[in-house]
Amino acid sequence: MLWAIACEDNPATAAIREKHLLPHREYLQSQKGILVLAGATQNDAGTEATGSVFIVNVDSRAKAKAFSDGDPFAKNGVFKKVVITRMRKGQWNPGAAEGA
Repeated sequence: MLWAIACEDNPATAAIREKHLLPHREYLQSQKGILVLAGATQNDAGTEATGSVFIVNVDSRAKAKAFSDGDPFAKNGVFKKVVITRMRKGQWNPGAAEGA
């Protein structure tokens, strides 16, 4: 089953994000067996990260939370709020994201 994980950053965490970016990316790579989609959310100008969104394919909320809790960003105080929501795949068109 799919789980959407929406994370909102704490204020003024750009330096913390930068410091933990490589471990974060390595963590995501290590989770590629369950990670469907991941990306930073940004302000409208695209100049500042405001959070992150992940879609994971796991069989329980507990496993989705474990994925989220294991992220170096979560472990190091980047996220102010994390919302985990079960979702159903209604449309699937990854080609529409090309060039984004």
